[in-house]
Order: sequence, then structure tokens, then C-alpha cells
Amino acid sequence: MAIESNIIDFLSTYFFSGYTIFNTLIYGIILVVAIFGIIKIFEHYKINPTDLIFPLIPFIFLGSGVRALVDNGIYPYTWALITPGIYFIVGGAAIVTLIFSIYLQKWKDIDFRYTIFIIGLIIAIPNLININQLNLIVIAQILLIWGLITAAFIIVGKFWPLFYHNSYNGKINLSIISAHLFDASTTFMAVDYYGYFEQHVIPNSIYNLTGTAITMFPLKIIVICLALYLIDKYVDDEIIAGTLKLAIFVLGLAPGVRNFLSLAIGTAF
Repeated sequence: MAIESNIIDFLSTYFFSGYTIFNTLIYGIILVVAIFGIIKIFEHYKINPTDLIFPLIPFIFLGSGVRALVDNGIYPYTWALITPGIYFIVGGAAIVTLIFSIYLQKWKDIDFRYTIFIIGLIIAIPNLININQLNLIVIAQILLIWGLITAAFIIVGKFWPLFYHNSYNGKINLSIISAHLFDASTTFMAVDYYGYFEQHVIPNSIYNLTGTAITMFPLKIIVICLALYLIDKYVDDEIIAGTLKLAIFVLGLAPGVRNFLSLAIGTAF
């Protein structure tokens, strides 16, 4: 019992009490290991990972929606419903759904992407049911900022091949930068105008130096554009490049959706 108590205390102190340099590094290591494992799955089934960006959106909404409902006291604060538990569960469910969908496609010739999207949508329904009230003003503010900056990148895409929206790769890259701009928009509004604070270590340090979360926009733009450029230029393997892009997309949209829903629900009461 003493050993179990010590383990629980350790996990509670270092993993379930906010983000620190220590647990951020551990999560990073886990992410890298998970990416290698996922690459093997994609190689085995000969899947282009970027084909999953849109079908996986309901699963992203599932995990981020649960976190938002926990943040606002609608769901209980338990290991399975907070970071990292909820993301392990949702990630596992997404992988199982992917494999099931691939075999269903072979058996019934149903596009696996549609199956993934529909299953994700169905299991995300409880989140939708439990969202009783939203602040429409907050929603409009975030969507306006996000829409304007994303529109700028659509225009840039006419001159910069990295985001050329008439090519498949350009559309994928545009989706990825848009996901991170959405995250930046939610963080900026939450921190600068609604009294929330940044939990992640590096963005919080930058915010403390500048006194405003608007710094999330140049930070996101520089890092994501550089990452996409390096992947396109130097990663020749389609599956590895696609997996990296899929991971970057999820890392942008997931916290963005959580922030968006947490703020919209939390300011509605």
C-alpha cells in the first residue's frame, strides 16, 4: 500500500499538477516513441498519413472536448479524463479505429477515411450533449481573428509554394498552419482578455517576458513554417513526412479546440 501511495503521489506531483519542464520532456519522449510506432503501422498498411488529417478531427474534438468539460467542472477530474490519460485513451481508440476501418475497406470496399470520421463523430456525441451553453461573443472573436490571419496565408499561398492551395501538399500545409493559428488565437484571447493563463512552459516563459500572448502568433508562424519547409525539402520518405505533418497538425488543433471550448463554456455562465 505504501508503494502504491508513493507512486500515486509521484504521478500527482509531476504529471497531474500542470506542465513543468520535467513532464514536458517526458511527454516529448513519449510522443517521439509513439510517432515511430505509428510510422510502422502506416508502413505496414501502406497509408499516406496526411489522408487522416480531416478524418481524425472528430477524435481531436473528442479528446479536447473532454478536457474542456473537465476544466469547467462538467466532467469529474479523474486520471482518465485529464492529460495525459485522455490522450492515451483517445489515441488508442483512434489507432484501433484506423485498423478496423482498413479491414472494413478490404471487406466491404468502404473508404476507411469515412469510417474513421463517422466512428469519431459518434463517440464524440456525449461531448456535444454535455455542452449546454456557449459564449457566442467569444466564439465570434476567436473565429474572426483566426479567419483573418488564415486568409492572409491563403493569399500568401498564391506566391509561396509551401502554401499553394491548388496543390495537395500546399493544402495540407495550409491546414497545418491554420490549426496552429487557431490555437494561437484561442490562447491570445484567453490570456489577454479573459484572465486565463498559459500552462505550457515555453509559451508561458515568452508571455512573461513580453506581457502579452500575442507573441504566440509569430512564435507559431516561425516554428511551423520552418518545420514544414524542412520536412518538404529534406524528408523524402512520404510516410515519415506525412506522419510528422499529421503529428504537427494534431499538436496545433488539439490544444486549440480545448482552449476554444474551455473559454466559450467557461465565460457563458
